[in-house]
Amino acid sequence: MKEKLDKRTKWTYCIGATGRDMAYTLVSMFLITYIQYTMNLTVAQFATISAIVVVCLIWDAINDPMMGIIIENANLKSGKFRPWILLGMILNAIVIICLFTIRPQGWGFVIFFGIGYLLWGMTYTMNDIAYWGLLPSLTSDSKERNTLVTIMGVFICIGQFSVAGLLPDMVAGNAVMAYRVAAIVIAGCFFVFQMITFLGVKEKERKVDSEKSLSLKDMFKIFLRNDQLITVGISTLLFQIGNGLLIMIGMNFFYFEFGYSKGGNLVFWFTVMYGLGTLISESIFSTIATKFTRQQILDFSTIFTVIGYLGFMSVGFLLPKSAIILNVIGFIIFFAQGAINMTIIVMLNNTIEYDEYKFNERHDSIISAVRSFATKLASAVDQGVVTIILIISGIYSISQEISSLEIMGRTGELDSVTVINKADIFITQATSGQRLILRLGIVLVPIVTIVISRFLLTKKYIITEKKYNEIVAEIVKRKSN
Repeated sequence: MKEKLDKRTKWTYCIGATGRDMAYTLVSMFLITYIQYTMNLTVAQFATISAIVVVCLIWDAINDPMMGIIIENANLKSGKFRPWILLGMILNAIVIICLFTIRPQGWGFVIFFGIGYLLWGMTYTMNDIAYWGLLPSLTSDSKERNTLVTIMGVFICIGQFSVAGLLPDMVAGNAVMAYRVAAIVIAGCFFVFQMITFLGVKEKERKVDSEKSLSLKDMFKIFLRNDQLITVGISTLLFQIGNGLLIMIGMNFFYFEFGYSKGGNLVFWFTVMYGLGTLISESIFSTIATKFTRQQILDFSTIFTVIGYLGFMSVGFLLPKSAIILNVIGFIIFFAQGAINMTIIVMLNNTIEYDEYKFNERHDSIISAVRSFATKLASAVDQGVVTIILIISGIYSISQEISSLEIMGRTGELDSVTVINKADIFITQATSGQRLILRLGIVLVPIVTIVISRFLLTKKYIITEKKYNEIVAEIVKRKSN
């Protein structure tokens, strides 16, 4: 049986992803860079902030399935998912503005950051779990779901690229004010795009049994009984660890390889490759999925990802140190990773019908929360890795000299040109060994985690396209009887 979504629901749901990912990209990619290059903090204070990020992300990952329980048990007039989408968006937008505009000093900032970052994670979770939980509830038709994921992927790319691509080229020499303005604008976009989703999506009516509310024990039971969910959940975690590291540490790499101002400009073009690579792979995903199996897509994409990272490592050694070569390599990596990401999203969503097939229960919110859980836990791991790399290599100490310049630029003691010129002098102090540590961190961790992720999916994941169609057909048959 084919399910057709009405166009209004399909497009307003997908368009809403733009604002969400603008907001998430700002915090996940740039908050620590903002602190590193605009705040005067000791190594101990910066390490404490990084530890706070790791702890908060771990808590947030644990909080994700708990939020799934709250959504499953809620019985609100405006829908199962939409109220949480709205409330989470409003609260999160306020927290984002505060994180990039309020600037106490020293340990006072560390305390403020700890409270603010915890609130950011918890408010984003309200929106995130509800938004992703809504997706599989809209349709169970495999082709319709592939199309929906593809369209949404395009708008996700637009949101990510509009921030990740444009912001790095705007901050050098005027970082404090640039980040502040960006936070206000992006929070506003978050509000506008999510309101489009809230007002436009038509949720399916559901029957709520108040006597069967779910508990934490039920949540863990749902997780542990679904062997396919466990497999794809672990694979998602490993993939996201590798997927996020290049972007998280990329600005430091370009600053210290090409200079403060030029590096920021090159980050823009590298992010263009990120946008194009991810956008193209995700926009054609539904077409690719009709010609190749998911397992084949994962095989090809993993091979090209490894080739891309090895090429990245070779630039300046076996290959010329060229921005053009780096951009070509970046496109290959991001195209391949985009395809992997889309495939894993579909594979994870398919475990909802698998669970319904085996146990006659459907829990969209709780199972969808596994993706968010894995993504945030992966971010915690990446943050720990990045902090260790920056401190051990000595890159953080050099960046603090640049931070002092940016603060003087904000107070008017230095103009932006002087800030950039002096920053380049500090960057030249970095040794080849320090830059090599950055590159090794970017390359080795993703290769290992993404390859292991693919191995697990090959050996343990059994919901092929044919198997999924059989599962859905059986569920439909049961409901018709």
